[in-house]
Amino acid sequence: MVARNFSVKDKIINRIQQLLPGTILFIQDFLGDGSSEAVRQQLTRLVKSGDLQRLSQGVYLIPKKLDQHGQLLPTADELAAALARRDKTRIIATGEVALWKLGLTTQVPLNHVYLTDGPSRVIKIENAEGETSYSIMFKHASPKNFALQGKISSQVVQALKTIGERNLSEKLLDKITALIVREDMADLNHDLTVAPAWISKLIRDSFKSYT
Repeated sequence: MVARNFSVKDKIINRIQQLLPGTILFIQDFLGDGSSEAVRQQLTRLVKSGDLQRLSQGVYLIPKKLDQHGQLLPTADELAAALARRDKTRIIATGEVALWKLGLTTQVPLNHVYLTDGPSRVIKIENAEGETSYSIMFKHASPKNFALQGKISSQVVQALKTIGERNLSEKLLDKITALIVREDMADLNHDLTVAPAWISKLIRDSFKSYT
């Protein structure tokens, strides 16, 4: 029996069919399926047929329907994390993103900014019509910014930097304290040694008052 030689198209479609709607894919995921040019051509055709959605250069999505009238885009945080995994870089949410992720504000960020140990760049994310839906900005930062280990405390530090010591209200402080007590104690103790002095003192004091 003669083994079937699968085409680049067959290989790509087979790979897509094994994944769930909403999965973020990159052109690099398919480069083992054929030449760079052949892969690009097939991805372009799959975008036109609706089997894939192009989010940005080299970034694709297996479409996930929101309803009969549109597709559900991944969040900026999901895309930022996926891009960081692809590029093997570290990222930290800053500013409005950190506040929103921690539930310290209900306002969806207008600017999605992340510190990275990779290069600075802006990624524009397109909707199904090819229009820019939102942008993600990666800002290169020095290694000391990635010394924080805790999943919660690293974000709290960034949020507090954004808020500023003079702008902290009792309500915000209570929310931050409730978040901090959920952190792994080893990670928290480490992060308190590398956080800015005023943030370290604030967290230590609030943690004591909570307990």
